[in-house]
Amino acid sequence: MSRDSGDASNRGLTPQILLRAYAAGIFPMADDADDPNIFWVQPDMRGVIPLDSFHVPRSLAKKVRQAPYDIHFNAAFSAVISACAESAENRERTWINRTIRDLYCRLHEMGHAHTVEAWEDGQLVGGLYGVSLGRAFFGESMFSRKTDASKICLVHLVKRLKERGFVLLDTQFTTDHLKRFGAIDVPSEDYETMLEEALGGEAQFD
Repeated sequence: MSRDSGDASNRGLTPQILLRAYAAGIFPMADDADDPNIFWVQPDMRGVIPLDSFHVPRSLAKKVRQAPYDIHFNAAFSAVISACAESAENRERTWINRTIRDLYCRLHEMGHAHTVEAWEDGQLVGGLYGVSLGRAFFGESMFSRKTDASKICLVHLVKRLKERGFVLLDTQFTTDHLKRFGAIDVPSEDYETMLEEALGGEAQFD
């Protein structure tokens, strides 16, 4: 994994530069929520969920059918990214700092960053956010405050991506959690080919 660190605020980082980075297969991270600096990441092995082989575990599929949460798209972007930046029981530190939050909120205003949200009794209980460019969707982060809320959001994300003509769901890295849904590691050379194909067309998330 290659990494180039530096203070983004001193570089004049803009949403337009961020989109060009995604188009080149690069994305930003921070070491900590309180660290103002970001660094660029280009993994040697890229996490991808093939949309045509997305797998929903049987117990989760049953819960999705029961519809325990109200699912909304792009209703509360700032609240979702803030929740993703919070420390959790299994995640004491986060890579989402203020610079990243501000940039992605601006991307959302431009129509390039989106959320899938789970609501219960008017309360946000889970969600995820990511970036769309061409026919690619770059998943960034997710959170849950209720059982399976973020997983159900992922199921609804994939459904929407398929319906809207997307061909690439980039998860950046793979985890055991994502592998349950069919996530695989793709060598950077193969990922570049997949990305080029996805950027060669247009799909609308909204």
